Amino acid sequence: MSTPSRLSLAVEAGLLELPEAGRIAVFAPREGLDMSALPAERCHLITGSKPEHDHFAGLGLNCAVEPEGRYGAALICLPRAKALAHALIAQAVEVTDGVLIVDGAKTDGVELILKECRKRADVSAPVNKAHGKLFWFHAGPEAFADWAMSGPQEIEGGFVTVPGVFSADGIDPASRLLADHLPRKLGRHVVDLGGGWGYLSARALEGRDEIERIELIEADHAALACARENVADARAVLHWEDATRWQPDAPVDAVITNPPFHTERAADPDLGRAFIRAAARMLKPRGELWLVANRHLPYETEMRAHFTHVDEVAGDSRFKVLHGRGVSRKAR
Repeated sequence: MSTPSRLSLAVEAGLLELPEAGRIAVFAPREGLDMSALPAERCHLITGSKPEHDHFAGLGLNCAVEPEGRYGAALICLPRAKALAHALIAQAVEVTDGVLIVDGAKTDGVELILKECRKRADVSAPVNKAHGKLFWFHAGPEAFADWAMSGPQEIEGGFVTVPGVFSADGIDPASRLLADHLPRKLGRHVVDLGGGWGYLSARALEGRDEIERIELIEADHAALACARENVADARAVLHWEDATRWQPDAPVDAVITNPPFHTERAADPDLGRAFIRAAARMLKPRGELWLVANRHLPYETEMRAHFTHVDEVAGDSRFKVLHGRGVSRKAR
């Protein structure tokens, strides 16, 4: 028997009353979320994460990238980024007529968010369980208006980002290291796996006229929207997709990637390994993978399982650039 979630405990104990009618918005849900206390047919899940969107849509739930219309209640699943947490709460308050429920782990900063919300609204006593808290309140949109998502910001190099995306405040040093060590020729068809807001694709296209198409694959809808602004080149094709599952229409010459290595709060080298396997599947037999990673991540073993030649071509005390070439037959 599964352990009840904080939400289930609050509802079953009669502490939290859900509206009998109206849709319920669920902001930033994550796979594994216990929604048993919510009427599934009335839930509208709002997420910019392609893997999460596909997961919940596969369960038959109604999903979207942005809110649509008004809601009778809202559940906000706190992300780790404080600016994004603030923005989600402000967005939920603006479109919800009833109760607003906030749920998060301590490592997501839920205790700080609770303190901040208490200064703006009449907040319930929290439900504490499993190193996290759940609380709820009612509020008018003016109470959290200053938490609303700010518009795109311009950073070094004229690139634009928005709060909550990876490396929103500046160019990621690992991506810069990889871009600085890409070869002069990458081939006609290139894929940027987990391309974020577009830095690697933009750099790859500079001075490489032989590239006919570069496909940027990104699971974060907000980051992809920034990439559309940052990669202003007709050769770039952008996809809102899960990089570990997407496949090109034909084998490609090169894959460039700075794979993420966190799943929620925990370091997860398996995610980077999945990127390596995905790259091997989409490359031509003589195709090449160019990957940057934190120095401590053990990616060489996975790369040697899929490529006949693997070398570290650059690095420092923090990062390493790995080059794999010649896709092994067993990997295909």
